[in-house]
Amino acid sequence: MVKKADISTKKLISLSPENWVKWVTQIPDITTGEILNSEFQWISRESDVLVKATSPQYGEFLVLNELQLRYKPEMPKRMRAYAALAEEKYDLPTYPVLINILKESETEIPKRYESEFAGLQARQDYHVINLWKVDVKIALSQPIPSLLPFVPILKGGGEESTVRQALQMLRADEKLSQLETVMAFFATFVLDSALVQQIMRWDMAILQESPWYQQIFREGEKRGERQAILSSIELSLEIKFSQEGLQFMPKISQVADLERLKNIQRSILTVNSLDELREFMQRN
Repeated sequence: MVKKADISTKKLISLSPENWVKWVTQIPDITTGEILNSEFQWISRESDVLVKATSPQYGEFLVLNELQLRYKPEMPKRMRAYAALAEEKYDLPTYPVLINILKESETEIPKRYESEFAGLQARQDYHVINLWKVDVKIALSQPIPSLLPFVPILKGGGEESTVRQALQMLRADEKLSQLETVMAFFATFVLDSALVQQIMRWDMAILQESPWYQQIFREGEKRGERQAILSSIELSLEIKFSQEGLQFMPKISQVADLERLKNIQRSILTVNSLDELREFMQRN
């Protein structure tokens, strides 16, 4: 029977919560307490990890860590909701942090939620960490074990020698060794899968138990369908409007909604000119 590995976000951060919180907040004299229950009455899911912290300058407060495999447009609204719910539940100020794991596009990720309705304004700031911008030296030189599984996707972490170095660090600590399957998965984004299997104990039976793997797998299925539609759109544009039609692909490639992509795909068959297609895309 394969032993199920606990490779959840909570497990990762609990390996060294104080060092993790110092890193995400950049507050050097911080100390951490317990990892709190982050289940809120009025929403159906939990925020990832809620840690109670204290510093001489700010006193007692909460650090809300929200890890996302890929950034989603609804995240600013979610961060606003999670921060408010955490403050209401524990009656403490909250420092929200959004950590994005995989790069989705070149679009800049917002660092605040803002809205205005009937003259009333709402705003929630939050700290954003994009792991692909984090220098791999931070994970290899600082005592932040929670970062080690992400080494392959960190800035400068995609070399085989770097992945092997991080692997040795994981295997040197019994508490970290079960995270090898997580690092193996992210290594496949930058290294050949056969090489990853060769240098790591990549047990897919264990990895498939991970909620992260399940989410990535589901996203992969959706992204597969999306890629097929994009390929069809690109071919249709080239056939109908030659190279000139391909000018639309950078904008179309940013569309994540499958139904909207299908509408664009159908519209290419019915419009008679690029101007008509441009008008359609502006309306939809």
